[in-house]
Amino acid sequence: MGKNKRIKLLFVATVVIVMMSSCATIVSGGSPKIFIEGGNKEPVTIVTEKEIYQNVQLPYMVRVKRHHLDGQRIQIKSDKYDYQDIILEKKTNNWAFGNILFGGLIGWGVDLLTNCVSNPQQTHFYIDKPNAK
Repeated sequence: MGKNKRIKLLFVATVVIVMMSSCATIVSGGSPKIFIEGGNKEPVTIVTEKEIYQNVQLPYMVRVKRHHLDGQRIQIKSDKYDYQDIILEKKTNNWAFGNILFGGLIGWGVDLLTNCVSNPQQTHFYIDKPNAK
């Protein structure tokens, strides 16, 4: 077998091991979704660390950054009302424990780097009636 073929085979094997051994990253990868409901029908602006959603009606689904989940704020803004910020808390992603059985240190490392060992503790919020400005 030629040197280039061995390097390609080693590269493919490494990618497969990393991808197959990081359970939480595979199952929960990407930005967590947060669903926000409220009693007000006025359009609002929702600000997360990941994105700004302008002129949207509740209920609405937003995405938040997976890194720094604990204490991350979601702000809801309106011209007429003051809304209380949503403050996220994190919990351990149960899929991360799959690495103990299947992924070992490589899978656990990938999950730690992608922060897929954490999920938002709550993914559905109801915003109470806002205070008028």
